[in-house]
Amino acid sequence: MVILRFLLRAWVMAAKFNRVGVVGRSRQAGLEAVLAELLATLSSAGAEVMLEDRYADLTARGYELHDREAIGAGADLIIVLGGDGSMLSAARTLLPFGKPMLGINRGRLGFLTDISPDSLKEQIAQVLDGQFSTEERFLLDVCVRREGENVAEGDALNDVVVNSGTTAQMIEMELYIDGEFVNRQRADGLIVSTPTGSTAYSLSGGGPIMHPALDALLVLPMFPHALSSRPIVIRGDSEIRIDVLARNRIHPPVTCDGQVNMTARPGDSVVLRRNPAVLTLLHPPGYSFYASCRDKLQWSGALVT
Repeated sequence: MVILRFLLRAWVMAAKFNRVGVVGRSRQAGLEAVLAELLATLSSAGAEVMLEDRYADLTARGYELHDREAIGAGADLIIVLGGDGSMLSAARTLLPFGKPMLGINRGRLGFLTDISPDSLKEQIAQVLDGQFSTEERFLLDVCVRREGENVAEGDALNDVVVNSGTTAQMIEMELYIDGEFVNRQRADGLIVSTPTGSTAYSLSGGGPIMHPALDALLVLPMFPHALSSRPIVIRGDSEIRIDVLARNRIHPPVTCDGQVNMTARPGDSVVLRRNPAVLTLLHPPGYSFYASCRDKLQWSGALVT
């Protein structure tokens, strides 16, 4: 696996992005102007554009339209136009194709989509010219297991949440890590977060920020009944099993990245493992995770002397 990652990183660094796929949101104020500038920049650089078919109403003729599967198979680089939610959706869909991805932020925070529309032309040109850094992120595979059979499956780049839904009730769960019993607890739910997701939902629940390069997972109780129930950080290759005890009355939803929903029943288990594939993100020159935190989370940037 280490050798494969090294080869993938070397391929990305040496790659010539001749065919660039553009995917993302299709309905947002001001999107048409940003998309037009992006397409003009790509065309000026001599790149062949594979445009997602959802943009059919926003562009002039002359660009071939494709679905995401065709873009994943045919593009050398995939640019996601939208916010972090757009990147999350694209990452889950396009991960099997192993293509590097780059985000242009049209959302609110933009931890994953770090190119601003104001600097789009300059930074896209730099990336196409080979001036970029790479970063690997991993996803989680999750399944709901009932009587030994998988009844639902999903994947997540940020987090997987098992909670009590809209009812103001706690659920009783047992947590196992690599088959070893950890604890039994009553809480509104559990958040299992990747380092990527540590600046998302788990942060609002009191979880720590983890650097994206960490090979780790965060397990965070949501409003636990016992004050001693605290977040724990574990190895990234751990298998996590959450048993929803049979005496529960509610059917807890299982949510991946806040977008993919499944439903567990009392007596079911929710099993999570790291996906063996990795998502390769590209960043323009000057990117810094800490600078992103200062900007997005409004940390003070002043130095005390």
